[in-house]
Amino acid sequence: MHERIHSLEDTVGYLREKIHIHPNIALILGSGLGRLGEDVMEKNVVPYRDIPGFPKSTVQGHKGELISGKIGKEEVLVWNGRFHLYQGLSTDEVTLPVRVARRLGAKMLIVTNASGGINRNFTPGDIMLISDHINYMGANPLAGKERAMYGPIFVDMSEPYDRELINEVKKCVSEAGTDIQLRDGVYLATLGPSYETKAEIEFFRRVGADAVGMSTVPEVIVAAQEKMRVLGISVITNMACGITKGRLSHEEVLKTMSTAGLRVSRLIRTLLEKMRNSPEE
Repeated sequence: MHERIHSLEDTVGYLREKIHIHPNIALILGSGLGRLGEDVMEKNVVPYRDIPGFPKSTVQGHKGELISGKIGKEEVLVWNGRFHLYQGLSTDEVTLPVRVARRLGAKMLIVTNASGGINRNFTPGDIMLISDHINYMGANPLAGKERAMYGPIFVDMSEPYDRELINEVKKCVSEAGTDIQLRDGVYLATLGPSYETKAEIEFFRRVGADAVGMSTVPEVIVAAQEKMRVLGISVITNMACGITKGRLSHEEVLKTMSTAGLRVSRLIRTLLEKMRNSPEE
């Protein structure tokens, strides 16, 4: 007997019965950033395996659960673990959390990832606010006529990452007087899962990339179609191939994230608290 194919409406309907908040903000946590889920208060946890229509597998460093609750006074959805194209998933599956979050009420998306540093001024552990991206994945989640059901497919991408949010983060960090050092940069996404060659990294550097990773871009493109404000936060976990000597490994990524993740959590908490306390326009 074939398993029933679930629709987006099935997924959203199931979650509406499981969560008891009205989220304005959704977060997607990258490799090793799951500790941010520990900051959620009044939390409710739904494993991905229980959600109709959700892929069943995630990568090491991605727990695979939806956490709903509050960070400060802000009601949030936290996707603790993301899906990747290199797992053999479709762009629809990879971007499903964004579609679902929007239909549950979220108007803003904070997307995080672990990345390799291309900019020689970066060092492992740096936090980069994504100012723009380069899609080198060979896929676009809006391709195919059926995507038009979600809105126009010829989506403007002149500012996929909200400049006001980027400036707000910088202001929060400055006013809080924290030890967090922020970078700005362009994120380039590849399909993966193999790491890049020295020649590829040199090419990426020449075309303007500051960091490279294997995620984020599909979610951000869909968020643009869904008219969500987006803040992208990339943690430089290692320097990319050829920038420094040595071999790359996923274990190195997770090791760096174990400490950098604390700073990212603090950064997001500070931002959400500031947004909640700001007077409404």
